[in-house]
Amino acid sequence: MITIDGSYNEGGGQIIRTALALSTITKKPFKAENIRQGRPKSGLKSQHLHCIKALEELCNAKTEGATLGSESITYIPGKLQGKTLNIDIGTAGSISLFLQAILIPCILAEKKSIINIKGGTDGKWAIPFDYFNNIILPQIKKYTNKIEARILKRGYYPKGGGEIEIKISPRFNIENKHNAPQINLQNQGEILLIKGISHASINLEAPKVADRQANSAELSLAKLKCPIAIQKAYYNTACPGSGIVLWALCGDKELNDINPVILGGDALGERYKKSENVGKEAADILFKELESKAPVDNHTADNLIPFLALFGGTINVSKITKHTLTNIYVCEKFLGKIFKVEGNNIKTFINKA
Repeated sequence: MITIDGSYNEGGGQIIRTALALSTITKKPFKAENIRQGRPKSGLKSQHLHCIKALEELCNAKTEGATLGSESITYIPGKLQGKTLNIDIGTAGSISLFLQAILIPCILAEKKSIINIKGGTDGKWAIPFDYFNNIILPQIKKYTNKIEARILKRGYYPKGGGEIEIKISPRFNIENKHNAPQINLQNQGEILLIKGISHASINLEAPKVADRQANSAELSLAKLKCPIAIQKAYYNTACPGSGIVLWALCGDKELNDINPVILGGDALGERYKKSENVGKEAADILFKELESKAPVDNHTADNLIPFLALFGGTINVSKITKHTLTNIYVCEKFLGKIFKVEGNNIKTFINKA
């Protein structure tokens, strides 16, 4: 049985989510210890338990220690099947983080999966759902016959109440994954277009919060001298909130459909934080990512690591983060030594024959 140190590199919940995903598809059981040690509150959180519950349904997994606050868990996967699942994470637990545990198993399942998830769409310390949907999802479409996600209701911290639906029709499975294309993102190219969505709760429509966030972002990005299209939207939500996600589409004259170059930046609104500052913050983050000349931003990088581990490839990233190194650590626990990191270049050594 594989043993994983849940405190590795400051021990975030990402270790557990990635381990659950890879254990499920490789059918290798694991035991994780010292879960989230080094964090203010160690042990499993509610969102991790919902990941485990979903995988118990997807692959009839058996678990020990799957209780709130547990610092040790044993996970034994069963046969993977695609299913229709309804998951309520509760309050503002991140939907995007939840997807890190179940996305790969659903992509490599034998049948189509339809998953309805309730929780938080926009919160601190997690990529917003719009970021997942417009920056990360385009990178993994090539591993499915069809994958589509849509937001049904937006949910801000602290009450959450958001809801999304994702449908996944598999193209490959664990036996024939060697036929799948690799991820090859080495050059940024030129900026073709910047898109985005600036959003806020309906009670912030009168002061035009979403509009002000978008206008500020557009003003900050005007120096790039490229087309900019930022959608403004207001939503009925359980509690007030706002945010903005921006993404730059890059390439050599046109976007590559197989390995699209899309870099992102985002920011959340907070009480007493000017809407103009929210928009500028997201724009500054995106500008810094573009300035690196890398085709992969630092948040997308760690989310791509499990896909690189399974399908192979090479990426150049703007920054090697602790999250990226943590995911490499977990992937190599299940798949052996397959990564080589030199500077900001990450490559895999996988026999595709």
